[in-house]
Amino acid sequence: MKTSTLLLSFIFPVMLTGALVAQQGDDVAQRARKLHFSSLVLDTHIDVTPKLQQKDWSFAEEHSTGHIDLPRMKKGGLNGLFFSIYMSGRVTGPKAVNDAIERIAAVHKLAEDMPGEVALCLTADDIRKARRERKIAALMGMEGGHMINNSLATLRMFSQLGIRYLTLTHSVNTDWADSSGDQPKHNGLTDFGRDVVRELNRLGVMVDISHVADKTFWDALAVSRAPMIASHSSCRAISSHPRNMTDEMIKALAAKGGVIQINYLDSFIDEELNQYSRKSRPMMTELMQKYPGMENRQKRMDEVAKVLGPAPKVGWEKIVEHIDHAVKLVGVDHVGLGSDFDGGSMPVGMDDCTHMPKITEALLRKGYSEDDIRKILGENTVRLLADVERVSIIMRTERK
Repeated sequence: MKTSTLLLSFIFPVMLTGALVAQQGDDVAQRARKLHFSSLVLDTHIDVTPKLQQKDWSFAEEHSTGHIDLPRMKKGGLNGLFFSIYMSGRVTGPKAVNDAIERIAAVHKLAEDMPGEVALCLTADDIRKARRERKIAALMGMEGGHMINNSLATLRMFSQLGIRYLTLTHSVNTDWADSSGDQPKHNGLTDFGRDVVRELNRLGVMVDISHVADKTFWDALAVSRAPMIASHSSCRAISSHPRNMTDEMIKALAAKGGVIQINYLDSFIDEELNQYSRKSRPMMTELMQKYPGMENRQKRMDEVAKVLGPAPKVGWEKIVEHIDHAVKLVGVDHVGLGSDFDGGSMPVGMDDCTHMPKITEALLRKGYSEDDIRKILGENTVRLLADVERVSIIMRTERK
């Protein structure tokens, strides 16, 4: 046999194998794209809401800054979101109530101004209807119990206006619940805090335990008759950030039918960056006075880097690592997505919501079934909301 023939007999099978591998890879990518864009993709925590109140910013236009707007949602296959109704926990009293109403009104106005694109949803059925009509399912979650001003009547009003989860605390304690970002004051929930949880159950509003102290979580779990949500939390076993949940907490949340919605923020999902952030926090606090606002964030980071060195880079794959950890811990029915888009720094490769299809493809390559991926992308959240609605019906019937 000639040398050229021998060479061809070796090279051709290798080339054929390589072509098959490439073809298989392309098949996975195509399957992932089809799966992603045919699914309900629902994010339970997005901080774009303040921009809706700015006269010079339009949700309908694509922007080069921030993480989300309508054109980029369409590019990323994101067709449902919870607009976060947020303000600092240090804004309290009547001002907190008034400012929250203004922010809620901005979401209502968005739906009124774009009836062909955006549907304001209050129930699980509303989300399904919006999906059938190819509209963005817009819901609202209130990020911090301080906005109810220690009033169950005010809480009921917010429910009527469309709030569908209440994060019991934000980064500081309320008068009735301890936060993960503050020193313990109440040993979890006070008696009034327990009444808040019961009233949320009665109203059909999800109890959100992102941001709460560990003891507050366990108290809420003991009181709540409905399954609870962690609207934007990740896994403490991977990154020890106090905003993340321990394995024990994730198991307990799931055992009651709840869902952990994985947060994407880079300092939440990576331990090395989490430690760097802890070291830099005192300096960052001082620099906030000198360079306030999100527009000066990079300037603050540059100043810190001069002292501590550059911050570690975190890849978007860490998001998938947290999803996978939670699924292996409690099963696929109790994990979802709560990005925190527009709420801080995203990992490299998840620069905005247009990159969300990467998550679907990564899960498909890990061997997740298409049905299981659909659950993570949004179906688990809709099921949870429906479960909370059922508990509400039972509790209202019991009162009659």
